[in-house]
Amino acid sequence: MARTGRIFEQLNRRQFLASSAAGASFMAASPAFAQKADVDLHLPGGSGEREVAKHFADKQDLILLRNRPPLLETPMSVFDQGVFTPNNKFYVRWHLANIPTEIDVGTFRLKVRGLVNTELSLSLSELLAMPRVEVAAVNQCSGNSRGFFQPRVPGGEWGHGAMGCAKWTGVRLRDILDRAGVKPGAVQVRFNGLDEGAIAETPDFVKSLDVDHARDGEVIVAFLMNGAPLPLTNGFPIRLVVPGWYATYWMKMLFDIEVLDRVDDNFWMKTAYQIPDTAGANVKPGETGFKTVPINRMITRSFVTNLASGQTVKRGAPLALRGIAMGGDVSVAAVDVSVDGGATWKPTKLGRDEGRYAFRAWSAELAPPKEGKFEVMVRATNTRKETQPMTPIWNPGGYMLNTIETTSLSAV
Repeated sequence: MARTGRIFEQLNRRQFLASSAAGASFMAASPAFAQKADVDLHLPGGSGEREVAKHFADKQDLILLRNRPPLLETPMSVFDQGVFTPNNKFYVRWHLANIPTEIDVGTFRLKVRGLVNTELSLSLSELLAMPRVEVAAVNQCSGNSRGFFQPRVPGGEWGHGAMGCAKWTGVRLRDILDRAGVKPGAVQVRFNGLDEGAIAETPDFVKSLDVDHARDGEVIVAFLMNGAPLPLTNGFPIRLVVPGWYATYWMKMLFDIEVLDRVDDNFWMKTAYQIPDTAGANVKPGETGFKTVPINRMITRSFVTNLASGQTVKRGAPLALRGIAMGGDVSVAAVDVSVDGGATWKPTKLGRDEGRYAFRAWSAELAPPKEGKFEVMVRATNTRKETQPMTPIWNPGGYMLNTIETTSLSAV
């Protein structure tokens, strides 16, 4: 308790950006590729050129999609360094433009209200004194990989790097709700963060979970990320962690919890972040009239991390492959690779199991390739026996892409 208390004391009125000059840069609304591009995400629809962000004090060399509100993507090479994404390399996604640039940890309070016996106003010291838990979990934007949708859809044109995995330390949301005492008739629990819209008409960004999910003991209010206080850009001082669900529910800078006696019908639950209520959230381009539901659990994905499309490898030498996989809301069961278009598959060796919600490393050694171009495909299967599809899905929100990834290489 004392050591963590000192950590927060040192971060009193923590600065979001390195200087006022950097703050001005953060507030700029210029497009990410207004200057010479540093990277190219090679998106099929074009417009994949990006700058590398240099003006965020708690981040290092992330790919800039937008300044305000900030969208910063993790380079795929980072995921080859281990299953846990370093805090300064962890992607950033905010919804509303006005974000506090500093937090006074001495005066900060988490409010709990609504259909409860006792309303709470908890200080960080009180949260730190509660029983702690830790969970290893992937945080992934609902629109991760949206830039690969064809036909293209509106929204942030992410590559594959709007995701990361960390060890999250905090307190069970259930313990906080139990301290307040949830009354009979509670239906959902709503969460609000400190970010605000640039204009009054902007709907406040709030998200809700069913009360049984909120009290399942796995959802936590986190104050540490990989053993350190959260970066401000990732939600300092506390954020919600909803293991196995998309990041839209992982409220950053959480300051308000409200227990509702109804299903939340706010814009971000009823209108935004809706997916087709179909297998794989898949519909035909242009299709209308389908039923939708709020996006929810994540699904199986896998990637090659030590090689990128367009690279050359040595012909006649064994080909070493490495990568990561996720099972969604359950564990990874297997990862397989193919070099013949999916006609045959070879199992890979799985790395250490860090928990059902974490990335799982995998590795394989393939036979020496012959000279010329070839493709490596990778697919993951989870313990629910869900396997990545060969055919790309499509929906108008650009959500939940999990097609089998193909890496194009040349042997010379």
